[in-house]
Amino acid sequence: MAVIDHVKPAPLGRGARLRARLALSSVGATLAVALAALIVPAAVFLVQSSLYETNFDGSFGDFTWRYYAEVFANDRFLQNLINATLYACGSAAVAITLGITQAWIVERTNTPGRNLVFIISIISLGIPSVLYTVSFLLLLGKTGPLNQFLMWATGASTPLFNIYSLWGMVIVEGIEFAPLSFLLLSSVFRSNDAAFEEASMMSGAGIATTFRRITLRLAMPGILALLILIFIRAFESFETPALVGRPGGVSVLTTDIYAAVALEIPANYGQAGAFSVMLLFIVVGLLYGYNRLSRHAEKFQTITGKGFRPRVMDLGRWRWLTAGVLVLFFFIIIGFPVGIVMWVSFLPYYDGIHAGALKLMSLANYRTVIHGGLFQDSLANTLILGAACASIVAPVTALCAWLAVRRQRGGQLLDQLASAPLIFPAIVMGVAYLQVFLQVPLIYGTLLSIIIASMVRYLPYGMRYSYAGILQIHKELEEASALSGARQATTFRRVVMPLVAPALATCWLFVFLVAVKAVSIPILLAGPKSRVIAVTIFDLWENGVVGELSAMGIIWTAMMTVVSILFSLLARRYGLNLR
Repeated sequence: MAVIDHVKPAPLGRGARLRARLALSSVGATLAVALAALIVPAAVFLVQSSLYETNFDGSFGDFTWRYYAEVFANDRFLQNLINATLYACGSAAVAITLGITQAWIVERTNTPGRNLVFIISIISLGIPSVLYTVSFLLLLGKTGPLNQFLMWATGASTPLFNIYSLWGMVIVEGIEFAPLSFLLLSSVFRSNDAAFEEASMMSGAGIATTFRRITLRLAMPGILALLILIFIRAFESFETPALVGRPGGVSVLTTDIYAAVALEIPANYGQAGAFSVMLLFIVVGLLYGYNRLSRHAEKFQTITGKGFRPRVMDLGRWRWLTAGVLVLFFFIIIGFPVGIVMWVSFLPYYDGIHAGALKLMSLANYRTVIHGGLFQDSLANTLILGAACASIVAPVTALCAWLAVRRQRGGQLLDQLASAPLIFPAIVMGVAYLQVFLQVPLIYGTLLSIIIASMVRYLPYGMRYSYAGILQIHKELEEASALSGARQATTFRRVVMPLVAPALATCWLFVFLVAVKAVSIPILLAGPKSRVIAVTIFDLWENGVVGELSAMGIIWTAMMTVVSILFSLLARRYGLNLR
């Protein structure tokens, strides 16, 4: 009998593997070219602006190292880098502390009403970052209720707490990141096997000892990864440093970039480019450390095939104390900020909280806002911005995620291209696209410029939800379509898209929410006719128009709260992880 030897194909070399990975189908090639055309020019123009003189017409002049030399020769860069580091460290510490406390109470104890924390965290997504910062300036400012109470309690004649400081920045940013910290940590604490905690308590350890020596240590990889993530996001944030730090003389790298573009006359694009490139390299290094840390989380896995039991601890009478802690956090994170903005929205001017202000309350600010052209134009621009970004990001990332998950030709390249904008801080991306649009006068200063930059900014966010949706679809459904004679495009349109529709709807709502609340990109790209709500609120605060600002903020927050709740319901209905 003849024996047929099955000869295995020779393994591909490194170059061949790279060529196979980068090989593209026609659809993949079209997507790759489109994504590269959106991302690469911005990065190139950003680097060019830091290495060439910028002429008055926006064109580039002579090559120079002057901008980098000025950055390193100026002591301000080092001081602002230290400020940014301290600010990011402090904000991350505050957010992590609040997040750990809430996540442990909600996921590991039998505290009554604990599930309401999820609703509170989702509602916070609907509050624009700039409005959130303004609310704390009203709460903790010189005429705010905190200083009023401290002056009454101590008999002091001047305010005791200065929010316009580095510590004020830390408090505001840390509290703003607390809901995100809770959402990301809740899944970490839920995944801890209760058997370890039960063994600890049966050995005589109390609740505090068990939390410190068992629960916290098991969650440590997730906590450290989140600590780095929040550090990065605080390090590159703009709203709080601009509104809180800048008036108090505390500058960070992002405010230096903004000042070089928006406050200097003429705009110093070269210095802004040099600062942006430096900030970009710092963020890339931090993201590399975050990814390295995330890879080793399997060392602390406790969910196995043997009797995993996600039970909670019975706190007995102490559960009412933890319930009180959650109520306190609710007022700090949502109740007091929204309450103070609502209070101010009914007043002609703000001079603190006192009984005499009740006589001055009216709906005048709301009438001015609703009937004024500024709010109507900003509202229309913001809704168009959010809808356009979400409507482009959702289907594009769905197609990229499908090609990547199914290991189609070029799928990995598309995944990397769509995720590349993650390394760009928002203010840096704003500067990069500002340089691009200076060369295209027809787009510069229009709403289209903000839509393009924002769409690229939120591609990585869309990829996350699209990936989750595609992974839930079994490949056999697509194989059945192919066996029936359908082409790949038909299969994607008639099989994959209907099945992934819930994930796309959630992706659409999330991208809409984050696009309409951001200020870093629109504030650099907006023109007189393309202002959005976040930029309008920023400008109203800078001009001292607090009453109309508050009325506009309350109306917008109410609208976005409805969208946030809808996003939460859709995500839970179709099993998509909010965390």
